[in-house]
Amino acid sequence: MPSVLFICAANICRSPMAQGLLTAKMMETGEAWMIDSAGIYVKPGFPPAPYTLEILREKEIDLSAHRSRMVNAELVAQFDLILTMERGQKEALRAAFPQHKHKIYLLSEMVGQNQDIIDPIGQPFIDYQQTAQEIDGIIRFGFDRIRSLASISDDEQHG
Repeated sequence: MPSVLFICAANICRSPMAQGLLTAKMMETGEAWMIDSAGIYVKPGFPPAPYTLEILREKEIDLSAHRSRMVNAELVAQFDLILTMERGQKEALRAAFPQHKHKIYLLSEMVGQNQDIIDPIGQPFIDYQQTAQEIDGIIRFGFDRIRSLASISDDEQHG
């Protein structure tokens, strides 16, 4: 089963948003994937930001049970593809988990770009909507690449 782990800073805005948006995409396709999220600078146990939950509810995705958590070696090993929101997050994870660097990418790389997804924390609802549109666009236009990378096991990647 393909698996994707989204990473952001606090695991309350962008990565749960991406988790929910990819989940919505998978509901459209009917495919079964393992999709989750975590953060690099996390205070564990916090729910997603209210605006994040509102945006996902509009897509009939309920992540109200989600709680923030820190990325760790066990999580990284468990997933086929790890997508970060910022270049610094990608670099930090590749440095911390060099044996898994082959599966750690910046989300925007899925559409041939190299740009950060801006964190909307503390901003008005419109900023969350813009972030969601950006993430959703990358997921939709980069879906073939996401599917391809998420479907390759560690054994195949090191092959």
